[in-house]
Amino acid sequence: MKKYVIVTGGVCSSLGKGIAAASLGSLLESRGLAVRMVKIDPYINVDAGTMSPYQHGEVFVTDDGAETDLDLGNYSRFTDSPLSRANSITTGQVYQEVIQREREGRYLGRTVQVIPHITDRIKQRIMSVGEQEGVDVTIVEVGGTVGDIESIPFLEAARQMIHEIGHEHVISVHLTLIPEVGGNELKTKPTQHSVKEMREIGIQPDVLLCRCPRPMEEDMRRKIASFTNVAYEAVVSAHDVESTIYQIPLVYHEQKLDEIVCSRLDLQCADADLSNWEHVVHTFKTATTTLRIGVVGKYIDLADSYKSIDEALYHGGIANAVRVELVKIDSERLERTGKVGEALEDLDGILVPGGFGSRGIEGMVATAHYAREHRIPYFGICLGMQIMVIEWARNVMKLADADSTEFSPDTPNPVVSLLEEQIDVHNYGGTMRLGASESRLVEHTFIYRAYGTERITERHRHRYEVSNRYRAELKESGLRVSGTTPDQELVESVEWDDHPWAVGVQFHPEFSSRPSKAQPLFRDFVHAALERHTARAKRDRVPEVATASEG
Repeated sequence: MKKYVIVTGGVCSSLGKGIAAASLGSLLESRGLAVRMVKIDPYINVDAGTMSPYQHGEVFVTDDGAETDLDLGNYSRFTDSPLSRANSITTGQVYQEVIQREREGRYLGRTVQVIPHITDRIKQRIMSVGEQEGVDVTIVEVGGTVGDIESIPFLEAARQMIHEIGHEHVISVHLTLIPEVGGNELKTKPTQHSVKEMREIGIQPDVLLCRCPRPMEEDMRRKIASFTNVAYEAVVSAHDVESTIYQIPLVYHEQKLDEIVCSRLDLQCADADLSNWEHVVHTFKTATTTLRIGVVGKYIDLADSYKSIDEALYHGGIANAVRVELVKIDSERLERTGKVGEALEDLDGILVPGGFGSRGIEGMVATAHYAREHRIPYFGICLGMQIMVIEWARNVMKLADADSTEFSPDTPNPVVSLLEEQIDVHNYGGTMRLGASESRLVEHTFIYRAYGTERITERHRHRYEVSNRYRAELKESGLRVSGTTPDQELVESVEWDDHPWAVGVQFHPEFSSRPSKAQPLFRDFVHAALERHTARAKRDRVPEVATASEG
């Protein structure tokens, strides 16, 4: 019989259910178990593709082109679980599927209701992942907070699974909050009420993960166990960690979370091998050099807007045994103040990420110009690559009005433009170039040296491309086209010649980075930033030598 772990959250949102679920997945994998991860999002949107980064954070893209919640990025970084559109379930998808079946007459004239039709479809979606051959445990994270009206059908489906499959095969892990009141007093009452809400739904949590600012005392754990009917050893302190989120699997393992879950599910497995996590945490803690990497974007105000990029930069730091300090710079504010040099001169590297719309674009162009002229390592991702092309066309090719048709539809020099087949498409949901596709790299380039191979596969999410109308002229002027699609029809990567390190890519390499195996481009970008940092430090240490006349 397949095993399932239902992860829920209480008290409030943003407690870290995704990290908790992913950490548990990594612990079970460290014991030799095959794990699958499923994220349930209660919003009515079909997917995250059309949602604002300010509201929802980044959109994580899977190989098969699904635009999903950022928690799938956590799953990707913490576990080896393969991810596809099947691993992301939303209210919109479930209702859309049920309504479509009703329109096709597949319910044979019955009244279609939340129970059983919606809940049955939810269970079918979960089991389509969990019942696959070779899968040992499926971890299902239910988004939102217990008590939210949007989550009720999903929690009811979870209750039914526990009843129908059996409690020995389906367990509940509930993440709650232990707030600090009055400066240093931890309060358990919110956790007690959260478990009460779960029990009213019909689910008795088997494990409690208690988010708190510091480790819980034994007496507090016993009090929580007493009031919630959860075994003392299954009340786990999910306290803040001192260094990096990649320490969390080790914190949970110290409290035997993986052993508890395996025992509850009657899983026979090997001892945990956490050497990878121990190495990552040790490297992070012992790094003595800190690099300042500027991320110049338009969604800076929300920390999760560039979540995968932020984490991939940290991974690049781990690979180079350095710490990375992220300097978030609002491109619109940069554009407004004009103080580009003041904002960028002390950085060791600059990254311009993806984005949509014209806001803040001129600030990004000014950033690329400064990085090129001052020889600062530059990494452009998706829009960031297009910015490289626009800046080059304006300042090297002297096409002052060069632009993208996304920002200036009537520009006389559209060096970046919409794919011809997309010109008359106005339904933005699902019209982009999405998912994994192959690229062909040119030898003796930065990107080729990073990957060490001619053919690579990375994920895309965009609608605009470098215009082939200007491609020959761009190359003749010195811009290096270092990667294309296999048929050489589309530009996938460009580089600045005679520069320490400057790479722009049309795809999103951040989605494939792991803490124990940094994505090659992020690894090499951080290495280039380290070389700049070292050279500047050496230069600053050289004493001034008196001239002969002064002597």
